[in-house]
Amino acid sequence: MTDAETPPGARLVLVVAILASFVSFLDGSIVTVALPAIARDLGGGVTLQQWVVDGYLLTLGSLMLVAGSLSDIFGRVRILRVGLIAFALTSLLAAFAPDAGLLIAARALQGVAGALLVPSSLALITATFTGPAMGRAIGTWTAWTGVAFLIGPLTGGGLVDTLGWRWVFGLVVLPVVVTLVMMVKLPGDAHRGGAPAGSAPGADGSAHIDVVGAVLAAVGLAGPVFALIEGQRIGFGDPFVIASLVVGVACLVAFVLWERRAAHPMMPLRLFSVRSFSVGNLATIGIYAATSLGTLLIPLVVQEVGHLPATVSGLITLPTTVVSLVLSRFVGGLAGRFGPRPFMTVGPLITASGFAWMLLTRDPLDVWWQILPGVVLFGLGMTITVTPLTSTVLSQVRPDEAGIASAVNNAISRVAGLVAVAFVGVITGGVLDIGGFHRVLVVTAALLVISGGVSFAGLRGVPAVRAPSVRAPSSRSPE
Repeated sequence: MTDAETPPGARLVLVVAILASFVSFLDGSIVTVALPAIARDLGGGVTLQQWVVDGYLLTLGSLMLVAGSLSDIFGRVRILRVGLIAFALTSLLAAFAPDAGLLIAARALQGVAGALLVPSSLALITATFTGPAMGRAIGTWTAWTGVAFLIGPLTGGGLVDTLGWRWVFGLVVLPVVVTLVMMVKLPGDAHRGGAPAGSAPGADGSAHIDVVGAVLAAVGLAGPVFALIEGQRIGFGDPFVIASLVVGVACLVAFVLWERRAAHPMMPLRLFSVRSFSVGNLATIGIYAATSLGTLLIPLVVQEVGHLPATVSGLITLPTTVVSLVLSRFVGGLAGRFGPRPFMTVGPLITASGFAWMLLTRDPLDVWWQILPGVVLFGLGMTITVTPLTSTVLSQVRPDEAGIASAVNNAISRVAGLVAVAFVGVITGGVLDIGGFHRVLVVTAALLVISGGVSFAGLRGVPAVRAPSVRAPSSRSPE
């Protein structure tokens, strides 16, 4: 990135965006390794493990749209600061939770705080960089936030094997403090959208937040997720399970209808009229549903089927991050020159081949031959896919809608993961063994192949990323 392409203060903005996202990604990577230890300590088996993951994803996915709107109204930096402080407090709450119920509640509150982080950090980047420089900046963001996936599993595994699983939540507080210190050096919160989508300032200066949409989205997601997870435990014919599913689906339908008529929708449906945005988000569903299944099951299988320590389960995921760190920026630059279609077609297919390789798993488990090569292919495929995907989704939206557009894409990816994790018990039959793992692998590979096909067909003719020109961040604090 040359000096001519980099506006004043842009490098500091990129560092802050990376650090803020790092917090959320670190939590996601470190907790997965600790799931077996949490279940052994608090009880609950697979159901508790699903809720520890989905309790976080539920609030994260349903509130991320509102958070994107808030960042457009009040400024990216302000929302980041609030989110970071809240994330630290809720992480400590999870660390000291005495039972499963309070741990799940703390994870849900963590999701609320986490929803404020990723959309605002990406919006900082898209409001600062333009054209191919934006592609490279997003590639850098992808690579360095990927450090969380390098540090998280290894550190989490070591903490679980030595000090205990509660320390994995306490560790997240450290990068929060570092990020807050770095944010003091930013030249004021000048990254506010001019006419934010999803919510807007009224004539009196107050903000219009789509409360009805937020409630409908939260209940609409919670109902089916509850039915899928608890139905495996108490029976899908249970009246409470059926009622949860029916109410949830009804709320999701009502959500779409409400968003079509709301004056300030939290998910502006007009964004989906942009082909690259709609196709990118459709591909996102399959890609992130698949990777959520895979990244959840791999450490669980290594520990519970292979009977290996948590540290080994963290080590086995290391290649995905190494590949991302080495290649993400390079791939981002190529996507800016040649367009997203080849990368978003080939990338998911390579990822699918990695999960297909893991079908070699047998009992006794040989992780170094049956799992590790598949993880390497998984990392390569996702590195080829993620940066072009993110750039494509955000490249053709208006600068003042960057926050909400980023939020929609991130919310869709989280919701895809949320639903996929809720299906784990259904796919495995409630028992994590080699046969259940194979069924998950088949579903995962199929979702990735479909996503590659969607990108190949839907992105035909879509040019290389050319982001709209936006003003560089001002050094003057807003009034």
